[in-house]
Amino acid sequence: MMKRRQLMRYAGASLLAAVLTARTASLQASVAVRNAESLSIEWLGHTCFMFAGEGQRILVNPFRTLGCTAGYRPPNVDADVVLISSQLLDEGAIESLPGKPKLLYKPGAYNIGSQIQVQGISTDHDREGGRRFGTNVAWRWNQAGIKILHLGGVAAPISIEQKILMGTPDVVFIPVGGGPKAYNPSEAKQALTVLNPKLVIPTHYRTAAADADACNIVTVDEFLALMDGISVRRVDGQAIALTAADLPENGSEIKVLSYEFNS
Repeated sequence: MMKRRQLMRYAGASLLAAVLTARTASLQASVAVRNAESLSIEWLGHTCFMFAGEGQRILVNPFRTLGCTAGYRPPNVDADVVLISSQLLDEGAIESLPGKPKLLYKPGAYNIGSQIQVQGISTDHDREGGRRFGTNVAWRWNQAGIKILHLGGVAAPISIEQKILMGTPDVVFIPVGGGPKAYNPSEAKQALTVLNPKLVIPTHYRTAAADADACNIVTVDEFLALMDGISVRRVDGQAIALTAADLPENGSEIKVLSYEFNS
């Protein structure tokens, strides 16, 4: 009888210890999320963004200022790594970049530093199987605890194989302005039903930067008009800071950044 009571006490103590350990782990995880390093995202015009976090500055799609990008400032900024979706002038103009950043422009898997892995995914840059504008590289990586997918200038529907490589992103940067080499609003909407991200940041759309005679893409408002039932937030500025805890828990949200043109 005495041994049975002792066993029950030991079992109770073990259960209490397990519960306390689980609660401690949960609290530590919550603190880690709250204290996580934020990811800085700055829009430099068109499909060009700078991502800073985990000690790395990743620049995507620097461009030359002409046509739809004529009125933007040249994105000649310091970066550790430059991801290029194509070698067209609106996505792969690297001749004026300062320093000697690492350049990635082909599909495949790459390591950046000791913590960040980048996956380049081949897609078509037009609706003709790539025969007109060739290959576009969509880029996927995880930075500061956030799963990022930058679709570059994709124009074709996402295949099953591409979806497997793209995974389930937290944040998608998706072209919405149309033209011959990127999604139009309805194509972008369809792609988002496949990807199901938490946060959507539209790219590649007509702004005040466009040369009126040499830009054939539409404004972001035509895309937003199709996205009924999805929260839209217009950001007063070119940059945002995100942590994983800032992402919507359910459904999707759209953030539209504002380019700060020189007055």
